[in-house]
Amino acid sequence: PGTPHTADTVVRRLERVTHGTLEPGDKVWLTPGLHIGDPRAALGLDHADVGVPGELGVLPAWFVPAARDTWVITVHGLGATREHPMNVMDFLHSHQFPVLGLAYRGDVGAPRSPDGLNHLGETEWRDLDAAIRFAVRHGAERVVLHGWSTGATMALRAAERSALRDRISGLVLDSPVLDWETTLRALATARRTPGALLPLAVRAAQGRTGLGGDRVQRAADPARLRVPTLVLHGPDDAVAPWGPARRLADRRPDLVTLHTVHDAPHGAMWNADPAGYEEALRRFLTPLM
Repeated sequence: PGTPHTADTVVRRLERVTHGTLEPGDKVWLTPGLHIGDPRAALGLDHADVGVPGELGVLPAWFVPAARDTWVITVHGLGATREHPMNVMDFLHSHQFPVLGLAYRGDVGAPRSPDGLNHLGETEWRDLDAAIRFAVRHGAERVVLHGWSTGATMALRAAERSALRDRISGLVLDSPVLDWETTLRALATARRTPGALLPLAVRAAQGRTGLGGDRVQRAADPARLRVPTLVLHGPDDAVAPWGPARRLADRRPDLVTLHTVHDAPHGAMWNADPAGYEEALRRFLTPLM
């Protein structure tokens, strides 16, 4: 606070540095992840480190046990790790939901994608499918898939394609990416790609990831939705536009509940309003218990 700053500067007190060193003048960025480590170290929750057999190898996951036979499988999104879903893990545990926190291909400790690329959920969803099989094999009668960003895309894919989709009783989609062309443009712009090169950058990304045409849009086709779905999103998300989420809710009011969060960047809906987020989650999950 004693450091000189302009009137439009936001000042925060640095409480601790967990890894490495931080010097004056270093550039930093904020993430929505609140916790580091594992559920025991970060939240005091007993958990087991488990291995989920996937098509590319063993996927590391945290399992936090609880009494219910409906499990919540959490799957993080773009640029995050399985630490991010710990934001809601204490809440889920307090309501007695077993939680399986998944790391998928490309994450630390998980197998790499064969081509070394992230396919933005188009292939990664199969790791979530493996997590569903693991949950059912270990006592889950039903599962709720809670995904952030690309994790929400993976949840939609699994609900459409998984051989165990009849065990999926609900979807929670936080900052879902439902229009990849707009998202890829936003990401390219954030990387200061010149405007004239944006179409080329988007086509190149689509070619690398297999997202050409309407493949992702089909995953979010309202007619294909079969289970209750809670969408947590807002108009200030500069990465994943919320227009498609709003249209999804408008077209399927029988299944989709949209909880609008204002003043929240991508993936940070909980951070902007923890109490409102958790109340929306409680109301959604109560009939699925």
